[in-house]
Amino acid sequence: MPKQRAARAAAVYAALGVLWWATARIGWTAVGCEAWNCLPPALGTLLVITVGTFALSAVVLNRVEVRPGFRVAFVTAAMLMVIRVAGEVLPSSSSRFAHVVMSAVAFALAGAVAAFATDTEVAKGRRLLVSLGVPALVLVAIVVAWWWRGP
Repeated sequence: MPKQRAARAAAVYAALGVLWWATARIGWTAVGCEAWNCLPPALGTLLVITVGTFALSAVVLNRVEVRPGFRVAFVTAAMLMVIRVAGEVLPSSSSRFAHVVMSAVAFALAGAVAAFATDTEVAKGRRLLVSLGVPALVLVAIVVAWWWRGP
């Protein structure tokens, strides 16, 4: 059952990752940021889109029986920040397709981990291991990046 729960959460978040990327792209383009003075409205728009996406995810998660949706959405947001930091060691790409795919993968991974970490049917030790293991990966990613690029 925990695997099915994580798979449902991953599917929801993969779709929402693509939706988030598309709406964030449209929002950023709509603001038309050409100078530094437009940065606050652009970031505000991105914040509204992000909060709206996670609010929508809580509703959708409850519909696909990944409950409580709010808690899973909150943990997913935290995991997504961790994954974002870890992603800094990856090479960048100018391809929009790569951005969409990476957004879907990052959201799906964060959602699956969050669904597993918040599942009451999973032993506490395993949930703790996953909850601490993901942030530990960030530290490993930072060390690897430092080692490759130098201090």
